[in-house]
Amino acid sequence: MKTIILCGGTGTRLKEETEFKPKPMIYVGRKPVLWHIMKIYSHHGFNEFILALGYKADYIKDFFLNQKAFTSDFTLDTTTYKKKFHLENRSEVDDFKITFVDTGLNTEPGERILRCQKYIPKNDRCFLVTYGDGVTDLNIKKLVAFHKKQKTIGTITGVHPRSKYGLVKMRKNNLVRDFEEKPVLADWVNGGYMVFDKRFFKYLKPGETEHPALVRLAKEKQLSLYKHDGFWYCMDTYKEVTGLNQLWSSARPPWKVWQ
Repeated sequence: MKTIILCGGTGTRLKEETEFKPKPMIYVGRKPVLWHIMKIYSHHGFNEFILALGYKADYIKDFFLNQKAFTSDFTLDTTTYKKKFHLENRSEVDDFKITFVDTGLNTEPGERILRCQKYIPKNDRCFLVTYGDGVTDLNIKKLVAFHKKQKTIGTITGVHPRSKYGLVKMRKNNLVRDFEEKPVLADWVNGGYMVFDKRFFKYLKPGETEHPALVRLAKEKQLSLYKHDGFWYCMDTYKEVTGLNQLWSSARPPWKVWQ
């Protein structure tokens, strides 16, 4: 089953980083957040990816094309530029099969998904979609099994958002009882880890984001919600980039489900 990762946006709210590279290539630890997302999927057996590229696409292509040099020792003859890679000394080997698709510089996410349609094999009934900025400890196999059981065209993963503000707890007589610093809320939002039947392509339209297509599915009772109460973190501001790097430096990063 293929996984489409939307990597083409400009990430304007992270201009400190995205002025020079696409948002999915912002580093968490020593690797881009895109790599972390792919490791999550690969851990659960989904290692075939379609990267829907746009803004600074060459940056992403270059990273993966040169992974052999980044992850292994090699000898270089600077007169002939012949290289010998010492692959037995590689520090880490990723099992990814990647299709790189140029989906346009200013294309909306819904149309980016449409432009990847031809790379979904005819025999595949379903495909996965996610964004290039969110990590989770979600069990992808359970998400796919739930989707198949529901028999709807689409399934999105519901996660609990964290409040951007500290909440004030009140006593009677308008007295403040306590403060709760940016709590996790009880509501559900789309966490971006999604599964679709190939019929979903009929609901997508050029020039649109993916959201109108999801609304159309919901109106026809063809969209399910898989509830995930575990860890989920979306990297949308520089403060969140810092927070994600702090978590990665901890003893057990919550989304590091691979060994």
